[in-house]
Amino acid sequence: MGVIRRLRLADHRRHELRQLAARSNQVVLFAAITGATTGVFVAGFEYLVVDVLFEGTHGMPLPVVALLPALGLLVSLGARRWIGGGTSPATADEYLHAFHDSRVELGPRDAVARVVAATATLGSGAPMGLEGPSLYVGATFGSNLQRRFPRVFERADHRILLVAGAAAGVAAIFKAPATGAVFALEVPYQDDLARRMLLPALVASVSGYLAFAAILGTAPLFPIEQATAFELRDLIGAAVVGIVAGLGARTFARLLRTAKTIAGRPGRLAGVVNVVVAGSVLGALFALGRVLTGESLLVGSGYQVVAWAGDPAQSIPVLIAILCLRSFATAAAVAGGGAGGLFIPLVVGGALTGTIIGHVVDDGDLTLFLVIGVAAFLGAGYRVPLAAVMFVAETTGRPSFVVPGVIAAVTAELMMGNSSVTRYQRSTNLLATDAGSDADGDAETGPDESTG
Repeated sequence: MGVIRRLRLADHRRHELRQLAARSNQVVLFAAITGATTGVFVAGFEYLVVDVLFEGTHGMPLPVVALLPALGLLVSLGARRWIGGGTSPATADEYLHAFHDSRVELGPRDAVARVVAATATLGSGAPMGLEGPSLYVGATFGSNLQRRFPRVFERADHRILLVAGAAAGVAAIFKAPATGAVFALEVPYQDDLARRMLLPALVASVSGYLAFAAILGTAPLFPIEQATAFELRDLIGAAVVGIVAGLGARTFARLLRTAKTIAGRPGRLAGVVNVVVAGSVLGALFALGRVLTGESLLVGSGYQVVAWAGDPAQSIPVLIAILCLRSFATAAAVAGGGAGGLFIPLVVGGALTGTIIGHVVDDGDLTLFLVIGVAAFLGAGYRVPLAAVMFVAETTGRPSFVVPGVIAAVTAELMMGNSSVTRYQRSTNLLATDAGSDADGDAETGPDESTG
C-alpha cells in the first residue's frame, strides 16, 4: 500500500508540474499580448499628442501659445468630470495605488477620461511627460486582461499583468525596454524591487518596444555621437552632481506634493479656480522664459530643453533660471489638474542641474555631466536609481555613462531621505514610521492627487 501511495503522489506531483509549466507559458503569452497592445497604443498616443497637437499648434502667434496650456487644463477638467465622473488626473500614482491595494481596479471609464485629459494637457504644451499616461494605460489593459482569464492566473500574483503593462508603456514611450521593466518593478518601493514578476515584465517591455518601434522607429531619445571618456575629477564631479541633484529633487518633490494637495481640494468651483490660476501662471512663466532665452522652453515635455542645455554657449545664470522656471511650471500644471507624467520633468531638471555643475567642474565635457545629472535627479525623485542609470544608458546609446551615473544616482538617493514625488511608494525599512510620511516632516497628499 505504501508503494502505491508513493506512486500516486509522484504522479500527482508530475501532473501539477505540467499544469504549472502550461500556465507559465500562458502567462508569458499574455504578457507579450499586453506589451504589444500597449506599444501600439503608445505609438498612436505620441503621434496624436506630439505630431498633431503640439507641433500643429505651436507655430501659432506667441500669445496663443502662452494661453494654450490653460485651455488644455480646462479640457482636462471637463473630461475628468463628464467622462470619468470626477476621477483624478493621477496616472503613475494610480498604478502604484493599484499595485499596493488589491481593492483598487483600473477601470476602462477612468482610463478613457484620463487619456482624453492627458491628450489635452500634453497636446496644449503643459510641461509634463507622456510616460505617465502610457504607463497607466498599459497597467489598465494588463490588469483587465488578467481579470478576464482567472483560470490562467489562479495561483499567480494578481499584479502580474498590471506590472507587465506598466513596463510596456514606459519601454515604448522611451524606446528603452530594460528601463521599462526595471522602472515598473522598482518604483512601487523606495528600497526594494517587486518580486516574482521579472519575466512577464521583460517580455511585455520587449514586445511593447517592438510594436512601438515598428510604427515610429528606433532612434534613441538622446543620441550622442562622440565618445565620452571620464577621468578621476569627473567621478568626483559625479558625486557632487549627486549631492546637488538629490537636494534639488527633494525640493522639487516637496513642491510637487504641495501642487498635488492643491489639485485635490474638494469642490467643483475649486477645480475651475485651479485651472484659471495655473493657466495664468503658466502663461506668465512662458513669457519670462521667452524674454530670457528667446525660445519657447517653458512648454512641451522638455526634450528640447535637454538639447538646449547641452549647448556650451548657455550661461550658468540662465541655466539656473530655466531650471527654476521649469520646476514651477510643472508644479503649476499639476496644481491645475493636468494629466501627465513627472518622469520627464525630473529628466529635464537633472539635465539642467548636471550641465550647471559641468560648467564648473569640466567645461569641456558638458555631455557627461548632463547625462549623469539626469541619472541623479530622476533616480532620486522617483527613488529608482537602477532604472535611472538604465535609462541614460539606453536612451543615449552610451553604456560608458553607467559608472559615473551610478555614483551620481546613489549619492542623490542618499540625499533624499524618505521623500519622493509620490505618496504611494512603500518602504520596506522597518524603521520607517509610515509609508505616507517623509523625513522632511511634510504631510503627504490625499488620495485625489494629480499625476505622477
